[in-house]
Amino acid sequence: MGVVKMDPIHLKLADDVLDVRDLVVLRSGKVILKDINLRIQRGEFVGIVGPNGSGKSTLLLSILGILKNKSGKIKLYGKSPRSRKLIGKVGWVSQAASNLPSDIRITVRELVQLGTVNLRTMLMFPTFTMKSKVDRAIEMVGLVDEQNTDVSKLSGGQRQRAVIARALASDAEFILLDEPLVGIDRESRNNLLKLLDNLCHEENKTILMVSHDLTAMKQTAHRMIFLEGDIKFDGETCCFPDFETLAKLRGIKPVHDTSTNTVEEE
Repeated sequence: MGVVKMDPIHLKLADDVLDVRDLVVLRSGKVILKDINLRIQRGEFVGIVGPNGSGKSTLLLSILGILKNKSGKIKLYGKSPRSRKLIGKVGWVSQAASNLPSDIRITVRELVQLGTVNLRTMLMFPTFTMKSKVDRAIEMVGLVDEQNTDVSKLSGGQRQRAVIARALASDAEFILLDEPLVGIDRESRNNLLKLLDNLCHEENKTILMVSHDLTAMKQTAHRMIFLEGDIKFDGETCCFPDFETLAKLRGIKPVHDTSTNTVEEE
């Protein structure tokens, strides 16, 4: 069965944040991603789901320019992923971003302030503008009361919000997250998802998030992509296929005979 692709609600071309065309990516000589075509526009919250080894993290790393693609093109705001003009516009929250070593002592505010450091500012003392960005980012993620607390003393959900604040402090307009829901409790998960949704609706940020939590994505993302080497589904969350249809898309056949035998009455 072919790809199920539902056209997302497109704005004008100028609002394109990400444009991926005919992408093919190899790792250790093995094709991980093939024929990836994807457009994301400003203000969208897009969730990428799929099984282990399906290429979800590989796609994020390719978009960031960390992995080199074999063929195809990737454009962020019309630029190549490694363009200097993208500095500060793209925020990256990796799966291990909140797992800081226990011997590192750093407060929430100090961690968030790192988001303002780049090639242009690394030798500068913090300016009023930089401090204002840190204040705003901490406020946006709801950690004002914890800003002077050591990160190691925060809950898992609070640490995730802190690393998202670090990305926001860079003025990032496009935020990519890799499995931010892993290892956090239900309340923290719900709070984090609400935060991300608010960033899209109230701050006009664009979110691309990888998660194994299919139900969480269905409750939160505006649009979902099912990835398994290539894109099996891309469309509005309300149209995401049920499990039976999804199994067919993946080529998974039932192993049990569901036919019933009827006995004719004499």
